[in-house]
Amino acid sequence: MDLDQFAALRTAEGSAALDAATRVTGGDPLTAAAALRTAGVPAGLAAAALTQAELRRRATGKFGPEAAGMFLTRAGLEQATRRVVTDRRAARLRAAGVRTLADLGCGLGADALAAARAGIRVYGVEADPLTAAMAAANAEAAGLAEMFTVEHGDATAFDVSRVDGVFCDPARRSTGTGRRIFDPKAYSPPWDFVTALAERVPHAVVKVAPGLDHALIPSGAEAEWVSVDGDLVEAALWCGRLADVPRRATVLRGTRVHQLTGSGAVEAPVGPVRRFLYDPDPAVVRAHLVAELATTLDATIADPSIAYLYADSPAGTPFARCLEVTDVLPFSLKRLRALLRERRVGRVEILKRGSALEPERLRRDLRLSGDQAASVVLTRIAAAPTVLLCHPAG
Repeated sequence: MDLDQFAALRTAEGSAALDAATRVTGGDPLTAAAALRTAGVPAGLAAAALTQAELRRRATGKFGPEAAGMFLTRAGLEQATRRVVTDRRAARLRAAGVRTLADLGCGLGADALAAARAGIRVYGVEADPLTAAMAAANAEAAGLAEMFTVEHGDATAFDVSRVDGVFCDPARRSTGTGRRIFDPKAYSPPWDFVTALAERVPHAVVKVAPGLDHALIPSGAEAEWVSVDGDLVEAALWCGRLADVPRRATVLRGTRVHQLTGSGAVEAPVGPVRRFLYDPDPAVVRAHLVAELATTLDATIADPSIAYLYADSPAGTPFARCLEVTDVLPFSLKRLRALLRERRVGRVEILKRGSALEPERLRRDLRLSGDQAASVVLTRIAAAPTVLLCHPAG
């Protein structure tokens, strides 16, 4: 989509085309396109409307009902933060005293809209003209145009002395190709500009990729990893007055928020495989807080490089899933197949850490038959490939 197509969507004719596209999206694309042609919608406008309708349908999981009125791009939707995360971040900024916020690289405006809903005046800056126009339209659709304004321009040129807080979500995809950028030095705005914001503004938050190397975390910053219903969705650096602890794992499950904090530098004690295995939430693993979790569970690890925890008794925790270990054996396809046949296991969940085996290929090779279910855990114990047969803990 270009600016002209976007402008066309904002007309009365474009709004009607969007309504028609919304009614037919989600099925066969050719059938949907034919339906709009039959309704007399010009081909170019129909294509733009169908793209928006499909993106809005996909965005519902991130933004909820508000997605129905938003304008989106594929790349912008992929990088945009989920509503449950943006609302929580906005509340933390508001509680810290932030009243004016610069959103440098605001994208489609997901974080800025959350901050505006929280009563923070937001000034968005976006380098891509189409995305900037969409962000402004999204603010208007949400009734927040007075609280969130957008300018098309260079985020590095914004005068941050105008605000008491900054949020920055650097672009992590190449312009044009859309390929993911893994090197933070190639982000836009550049990494050195982003990390220097903490020295210029009292409250600074930077959204980063969950795979960020801990060595790149600025001194004094709080690094937080966030998961939603077991899926790791983002990491953020809280800088300046916003930094409370070195590392934080935030686990969102339904309407509940659970947080585990620590230094991220402690090693968990090593011990044998015990009756119960805990598979930590990915936010805990990425935050390097497995040792802190082990302390709360009276647990140990069996291999210094593997983030599975073992304990003698089960305990309810939002930070890990608990399985009961019934069998431990050196990995052997023949022995594992025989054991599963003996236990009449016909359905398996395959978990792995520290194993190069492909779960789906292993599933085929097991030739399962039976009416029982089990969890097969592929791991290493004292550097040796090992398989654990498990069941959910009561």
